[in-house]
Amino acid sequence: MPYYPYRCLDCQKRFEVFLSYSEYGTRMVVCPFCNSQNVQRRITRVRIAKSEESRLEELADPSALAGLEDDPKALGKMMRRMGNELGEDLPPEFDEVVDRLEAGQSPEEIEKALPDLAGPEEGNGSGADFDDF
Repeated sequence: MPYYPYRCLDCQKRFEVFLSYSEYGTRMVVCPFCNSQNVQRRITRVRIAKSEESRLEELADPSALAGLEDDPKALGKMMRRMGNELGEDLPPEFDEVVDRLEAGQSPEEIEKALPDLAGPEEGNGSGADFDDF
């Protein structure tokens, strides 16, 4: 027996009403705050379960990547989302880079501030490349 969400059109307050399936649609619903019968059922959010494959396909959608090269904050947000969707433990450097992107720092500025993340072409030979994140 579910709770149904309502909104009073007179006092604008939200409330829930417990109704059995047989009562729904037949029992008069009254606002508990102002006793008005002028109420409207609210439609709540719907959650859709997605498979891991569909979530990863959505992340790889080229249209979702458009314009990221010019917007560090959007790039950071997308990287954080990808990191969360992967569900794997990522190195602390990943969080450092994403935090800096979300703060508006460009990838070039981050590479200068964190030289240990530079790839072998920068001369440190570590093999860690900023593009790996």
